Amino acid sequence: MAASASEIRNGVVYVSAWVLIWGTAASVADAVLLGRSAYESGSSGQVVTFVSYGIASVVLAVRLSGRFLRKGSSPEPPGEEP
Repeated sequence: MAASASEIRNGVVYVSAWVLIWGTAASVADAVLLGRSAYESGSSGQVVTFVSYGIASVVLAVRLSGRFLRKGSSPEPPGEEP
């Protein structure tokens, strides 16, 4: 069973949005931590910041995917099965 063009488009948009969310949130946190001299630029602290935000973004994206990536043109109201 092949995915339709709109399902593929929705998936690409969904993943792209989460990449932007991850990058923005991690960059803001990084700027704050660098400004407070919590770590130096290019240090392992910076890597940990981006990796931890990446992991959190993946977890949230997977958990929320059912709300945004439904089959069909109109999602069913909550509590109703198709």
